[in-house]
Amino acid sequence: MNLITLSARNPMRVVLLSVLIFEVIVFGLAVPVMIFNSSVAPDIAIGFAGGAMVLALVAAGMLRKPAGYALGWLTQVVALALGALTPTMFVVGALFAGLWVFTFVLGKRLDAAKETGQP
Repeated sequence: MNLITLSARNPMRVVLLSVLIFEVIVFGLAVPVMIFNSSVAPDIAIGFAGGAMVLALVAAGMLRKPAGYALGWLTQVVALALGALTPTMFVVGALFAGLWVFTFVLGKRLDAAKETGQP
């Protein structure tokens, strides 16, 4: 069993995918917040949030492979790091990271239960 992935039939993979897709949306919505509330230059806001959007989208697309999970974890770090541009993203990034970790841990528990034959 791999430490950073879930089994192919684990239902928590769909939840992790949903988290990444919602992060794409939130990163896009963070651009105007960065520009108008935090006075970040538009090119910087679009560059960093756009990069985070692409990272989350690539991670979602690759979630069937171990590299997708690694990119998913990296996406959570980037979401928190966007808080350096606008403090609101510290809160939002922490919420998404918490949801990612919680879902991943539940998925690992499901995999472990399936390996031991528990219902």
